[in-house]
Amino acid sequence: MVAGKSRLVDSFEMRITDINTVDLEQLHALSIGVGWPHRADDWQFARELGKGVVALDEVGRVLGSAMWFPYGEDFATIGLVITSPRLQAQGAGQWLMDHVLTQVPQCNLGLNATRAARRLYRSLDFTTEAVVSQCQGEARSPAPAEMPPTIELRTLDISDLTAIAALDREAFGADRSALLSRILPSSCGFGLTRNGKIEAFSFCRQFGRGHVIGPVAAASDADAIAVIRPHVIEHTGKFLRLDTREKNGAFSDFLAHCGLSIFDTVTTMSRGRPWLAVRERGHPDTPKIYALAGHALG
Repeated sequence: MVAGKSRLVDSFEMRITDINTVDLEQLHALSIGVGWPHRADDWQFARELGKGVVALDEVGRVLGSAMWFPYGEDFATIGLVITSPRLQAQGAGQWLMDHVLTQVPQCNLGLNATRAARRLYRSLDFTTEAVVSQCQGEARSPAPAEMPPTIELRTLDISDLTAIAALDREAFGADRSALLSRILPSSCGFGLTRNGKIEAFSFCRQFGRGHVIGPVAAASDADAIAVIRPHVIEHTGKFLRLDTREKNGAFSDFLAHCGLSIFDTVTTMSRGRPWLAVRERGHPDTPKIYALAGHALG
């Protein structure tokens, strides 16, 4: 990492340094300044999983950030790219992104872009793949449902890590074992099993204004609904969020019935190989990602 690299922006000098060298409250203030819901704890969670840089002014104020999250040898997601409103028109975002791209030169990349950032990412050769709906609201209890006798729904523990990592790798298209090993002990997780094999899973953890469900991997809407239902029941009457690329069908209908309406959207973009090609394989038993771990985490 090239710490100390500097640039003159808006008549004052900024320098780039490692994101782990600044106070969490400075990062929290940065995200508050652009209306993002991240708590200081959410920033720390991201710092433990990924790598990143911040832009500092002459007196050490954090005016921008960018992070990347390597998954396996040749794929990474980019996220938490923020510049203070004062600098958004001064090229600071491109400066930060240029630095990030020098750190992952051999990686295929994916990100979820806000409306304001899409033009920047297109200029850096990212291509559009899909829309992510940020579904959130006060959760309503779902209608009762019977589980078929061939299915077991149970809570997950650390002994399930190998199985859920393998399922996630097939659904996501890259190895997220490190992410899952961090999420599993700090979240409530459910797995759906058939004949003793985990075929769908979900996690729910504290984030932002309340709790977020994700990641969720499953091969069908019915299985995805089954593994998120307990989370919705647990958080009925409370703020709940789920980010998904599912636009219609039973899964999206279930979210709407449970009070999780679309609040905003972001755009999934990629550079290198298509990120979501795994979704196009067409086999009916192929699992896919029904809910993101987060916009930055994929």
